[in-house]
Amino acid sequence: MIALMLAPAFFMAMGGSEQKTVTVVDGTGEIAGRLKGNDEITFVSSDAPVDSLRADEANEAILVIGADALDDPSHGIVLLTRGSISMMTDSYITSQLEQAIEDVRLDRYDIPDIRQIMADVQARVNMSTVRIDSDKDTETSSELSYILAMAMDMMLYMFILIYGQMVMTSIIEEKNNRVLEIVVSSVKPFQLMFGKIAGVGLVAVTQILIWAALIGTALGIAAPFLASDAVQADAPAELTAAISQFTDPGFLMSLLVNTLLFFIGGFLFYSSIYAAIGSAVSNVQDASQLSSIATLPVIIGIIGSMAIMSDPNSGLAMFISMFPFTSPMGMMSRLPYGVPGWQITVSLALLYASFLFMIWVCGKIYRVGIFMYGKKPTLLEIIRWAKYK
Repeated sequence: MIALMLAPAFFMAMGGSEQKTVTVVDGTGEIAGRLKGNDEITFVSSDAPVDSLRADEANEAILVIGADALDDPSHGIVLLTRGSISMMTDSYITSQLEQAIEDVRLDRYDIPDIRQIMADVQARVNMSTVRIDSDKDTETSSELSYILAMAMDMMLYMFILIYGQMVMTSIIEEKNNRVLEIVVSSVKPFQLMFGKIAGVGLVAVTQILIWAALIGTALGIAAPFLASDAVQADAPAELTAAISQFTDPGFLMSLLVNTLLFFIGGFLFYSSIYAAIGSAVSNVQDASQLSSIATLPVIIGIIGSMAIMSDPNSGLAMFISMFPFTSPMGMMSRLPYGVPGWQITVSLALLYASFLFMIWVCGKIYRVGIFMYGKKPTLLEIIRWAKYK
C-alpha cells in the first residue's frame, strides 16, 4: 500500500519533461515580448519567414501569431511542432497567449494605473461552512467530504468484488472436488454457506480494522501539527474547515463505526448472492457470466452516489441510501456530509433484514445447486430452485 501511494510521485519525478524551445513569429509585434517561459518552455522571437523556420529541423516548435490575433484570437494562431506535445505544454502556451493578449488590450485603453485599479477591485472571499443542526456548531469542508465519499465508495466496491468473488470461487472449488457432498452430510447447506460468508467476512473486517488503526495512529501523530496550521489567520477557510473536521475525534469515530457497519452489511448481502452463483455453476467461466447479477447493482449504486454528492439531502439521495441493493454505496457517500441518526438506523435495519432474507433464499438455491454438475443453469432454473420447499 505504501508503494502504491508513493509510486505516482516517483514516476512524476522521474518522468519530467525536457526543456523545449518555442520559436515565436509574431505578426502583431506586441505579443511575443510578453510571453514568459518556465522550467520546461523557452520562448524565442524570430523575424525569419515561417517556411525557412519549418525547413530547419533544429526548430522543435514554431508559434505563428497572425496579424489580427489581438482582435480575433480564436483564429490565426498556430503551433507547428515536430512530433506531439503534452497536454500540459499546450495548456501553458495557451494561457500565456491569453495573458499577453489581455495585457495588450488593457494598454490600448490608456487608463493610468488600470492594473492597480483592477487589482484593488478584485475580491477573494474566505467563507467557512458551519453546521448548526447538531449539538454543537462544527465546521465542515465540502471538498473533504467529497474525497472521503469517493474513497469509501471505491473501497466498498473493491471489497465486495474481491471478497465476494472469493466466496464464489471457494464454493466452486469445493464443489468440483466433491468436498461439499461430504460436508453437507454433517451440517445444513444454510449453515455451511453462512459460515463460509462469515469466515471470509471476518478476514475483510480484520483488514479494515488494521487500516483504521494505521490511519488513526497517523492522525494522532499529525493532529497537533494540523491544528497549529488551522489557527493561522491567513489560512483559507476551506483548509481550516477540512483540518478541523479531519481532526475531530467524534466525527472520525462516528464515520469509522458507521462505515464498518455498512461495509459488513454490504459484504454479507452481496456475498450471499455470490455464494448462490457459485453453488449453481460448475466452473469459473460460467460464474463470470452470472456474476453481473451481483456486480450491476453495485455499479448502479456508485453511479447514484455521484448524484448524492451533488445534493446529499435530496429525495433521490435518501432513496438510494435506503434501498438495500444500493444503500451501502449510497450511505457511504452521505456519511461524510452528516446524516440524521434515524436514517442511518433505518438504512442499517433494512440492509441487515434484506441480508437475512437473501441468505434464506440463496440457501435454498445452494442446497440444490451444490449437487448440480455439467450443465449451466438458466436464471429461470435458479429462480425455480429458490421456490422448492
